[in-house]
Amino acid sequence: MSGFPRSVVVGGSGAVGGMFAGLLREAGSRTLVVDLVPPPGRPDACLVGDVTAPGPELAAALRDADLVLLAVHEDVALKAVAPVTRLMRPGALLADTLSVRTGMAAELAAHAPGVQHVGLNPMFAPAAGMTGRPVAAVVTRDGPGVTALLRLVEGGGGRPVRLTAEEHDRTTAATQALTHAVLLSFGLALARLGVDVRALAATAPPPHQVLLALLARVLGGSPEVYGDIQRSNPRAASARRALAEALRSFAALVGDDPDRADAPGRADAPGHPGGCDGAGNLDGVFGELRRLMGPELAAGQDHCQELFRTLHRTDDEGEKDR
Repeated sequence: MSGFPRSVVVGGSGAVGGMFAGLLREAGSRTLVVDLVPPPGRPDACLVGDVTAPGPELAAALRDADLVLLAVHEDVALKAVAPVTRLMRPGALLADTLSVRTGMAAELAAHAPGVQHVGLNPMFAPAAGMTGRPVAAVVTRDGPGVTALLRLVEGGGGRPVRLTAEEHDRTTAATQALTHAVLLSFGLALARLGVDVRALAATAPPPHQVLLALLARVLGGSPEVYGDIQRSNPRAASARRALAEALRSFAALVGDDPDRADAPGRADAPGHPGGCDGAGNLDGVFGELRRLMGPELAAGQDHCQELFRTLHRTDDEGEKDR
């Protein structure tokens, strides 16, 4: 049993909400999906309602629920906190799937400081499946409902990783906003170089193949979703600035802009806290980044080797890894 005899998943017709609704139903929870519009061709698949202004039927469902999960856009989720928590019974759990945490923490403190709450951010596309994948978990107010939901995620194969709201937003600025910026900037650079991507794909060594594959995956997604990640995380702008400055630093190190080699505030400038010990060369960069990776360096190298083995194999076992 899920620990939630009755649950309400708002936005359960979407990919993320649908994943959690399925998980709850598989665990035996009577799960009501709520959305503004039903899925195409399935008019009876959900209760049509606005969670920011619940009508009588939705209000009754919220009062009876042991769990209310908001799988909606941040603007909607924040507006829903006050009306939803006023209806929830004592001991019920509120959860959400937002990709930014600090705003929700502030809203809960203002309107529902006594309500059990956990934010769950799946760090993967739902189509990839939950098994073995991390789910960032930010607990605002702990309790038996939080424990039960995290156990449910674990039972579904997920790997909950507990973070504070601040840790979550700082971490996802790197894992999501920075990563996506790197990949899309890589694509823009290819476009500006005027290269033939078919020729690249035919001749690319494994690292380039991986980058092309990652770019293709991003381009298969929604520009709105990727744009929202960049705009909504309060630390994303700092991540993009760090990326731009790092590229300028790298260009100077390899001789593109020698006048900038010792520019104040540069990441590779002597004495900079994130610098390369003033070495001003790639040996210094490699040393600094190896120290940054720490014990994850060897594990990452092994992971990369396994990844390369899954790429298109050639008869040449000495395949280039440059």
